[in-house]
Amino acid sequence: MKTVSMSGSARQNVGKKDTKALRREGCVPCVLYGGSEEQIMFSVPEKDFIPLLFTPDTHYVKINIDGKEHNAILQDIQYHPVSDKVLHADFLRIFDDKAITISVPVKTTGTAPGVLQGGKLNVKMRKVKINGLPNNIPQIVEVDISKLGLSQSVKIADIQIPDVTLMEVANSVVVTVKATRNSVAAATEESAE
Repeated sequence: MKTVSMSGSARQNVGKKDTKALRREGCVPCVLYGGSEEQIMFSVPEKDFIPLLFTPDTHYVKINIDGKEHNAILQDIQYHPVSDKVLHADFLRIFDDKAITISVPVKTTGTAPGVLQGGKLNVKMRKVKINGLPNNIPQIVEVDISKLGLSQSVKIADIQIPDVTLMEVANSVVVTVKATRNSVAAATEESAE
């Protein structure tokens, strides 16, 4: 899994007044929690969030807070309702021996015969939740669509990834090939002949 590095500084005061002052300076107030250590309040420049947020990929985060490094994942983020600026971020510490739950993007591979017959490929789930040890979690979940005909689909139960557990409902549809008017008309013409 890809890793994004961030540099932050510990916050001494955590009140509303200090939080607003941080945001005026272009920083985002953050919290790092998890594990046996106590939570750490810190701030990160807002520009450091760009490679983490404006991508479809999922990343681990290596946070350097006043010289000490922590491995984490972005657990939650809050945005301003009008300007969409980042207001607050929560990070969860990760450890090599503790399982985590994280959303991983879905990527289709192959060409569906149903699409070649005029159907439309519809990706229902862009990301799926996975639980496993950090070293076992893949960068992407590959879904093979090379056997999908018209009106066929791939469900969560059809996806197998070693050493991790898919946290979605087993009969949830991930990818489907929808029949279009043209594909239905072509199929009826073929059957008539």
